[in-house]
Amino acid sequence: MTTNDGQPHIGFGQVRHARLRPSQHAFAYGTFFLLLPMRALAKKASKVLAVNRSACISFYDKDHGDGRDAASGGALAWLDALLNSEGIHDANGEVWLQCYPRIFGFTFKPVSFWYCHQPSGVLRAIVVEVNNTFGERHCYLIDQAQWGVEHIAKKVFHVSPFCNVTGQYRFRFMRTHDRIVARIDHDDEQGPLLQTSVSGRLTALTAQALTRALVRFPLMTLMVFVRIHWQAFKLWRKKIRFFSKPNPPQDFVTR
Repeated sequence: MTTNDGQPHIGFGQVRHARLRPSQHAFAYGTFFLLLPMRALAKKASKVLAVNRSACISFYDKDHGDGRDAASGGALAWLDALLNSEGIHDANGEVWLQCYPRIFGFTFKPVSFWYCHQPSGVLRAIVVEVNNTFGERHCYLIDQAQWGVEHIAKKVFHVSPFCNVTGQYRFRFMRTHDRIVARIDHDDEQGPLLQTSVSGRLTALTAQALTRALVRFPLMTLMVFVRIHWQAFKLWRKKIRFFSKPNPPQDFVTR
């Protein structure tokens, strides 16, 4: 299986999270995600995935970027505008979006990844799109992105009340023909603090694969939201320091 065939894919894998201090706290959950060729889908709609329409599992453009709908160009038009505004004009090859879908109309996307390629197929940039539970969104843009290479960005966006908005993120992305891994580690002034990753084995997005996902994870997107609050409660019980939410960053994109 390859992600270069212009067909939507689905990944089955795990979300992992480990806090290193002041108290160790770790968890891992089974998950699935979509990996969508956005330019190919803009030219020819998927026969399997419900796009911008109701279904048990569906994808909506307005769940990403600035929320524009398909009539306004959708999420892909937003992404192209973002890249152009940041001086990236050669990422006009395929764009693969790794994200959670809607399940029974509900979605919460803590993080989505836009893998932007040149026409030759070479990875050009990655946009890390982050949402918090306060309805806020921020993007980290990785220019000159490379698979397997660590990229660093200053942390500027509030995600967890148990982490201050300081320090830096270390991003690393790995992909083989049938597997993808996105790793995000957070370091503060004392060193490594959090280690997180989303990984999965890729397969073609078929009706059978969607049924398998629905049977295994019927409430996955709802449970993402619930588990965030459950893990926060556990951290509170461990008396981890609580930080009030600051104002969101003035700029929507951090390079």
